[in-house]
Amino acid sequence: MSRTPSLFNCLIRTHHITSRKKLSRVRRAAQQLNVDWLYVRSGGSPGIMFAEGRDEAGLTEWVSTVQALRYKDFKCVAKPARAEGVGSKTGFDETESVREFGRVMDEKGLGGWWKRAMGYEGE
Repeated sequence: MSRTPSLFNCLIRTHHITSRKKLSRVRRAAQQLNVDWLYVRSGGSPGIMFAEGRDEAGLTEWVSTVQALRYKDFKCVAKPARAEGVGSKTGFDETESVREFGRVMDEKGLGGWWKRAMGYEGE
């Protein structure tokens, strides 16, 4: 019997993500800490980062690294935790649209999860 590796994800909200220099550091940290997929909503308010990986410790360390960059109003709205499903995306993706970010979360089956974490939908 083969077991599929556990998948973990987290969600970070900030006031905004506009600094390309900071975003470059976020991406570099994700690569170094074995984050499989990083999806970012940048260009204005709110800034949103979704990260997914098979290494819970690496994902937790990545969150700490992002927090150390001192993004305004940083909040890890969904701490690294076991996720449902299988990760199909890898690398880095970015959008400037909250609507597009939500569409991608819906495609992954995480629509309700991300809306609750962001406070867009009640428990």
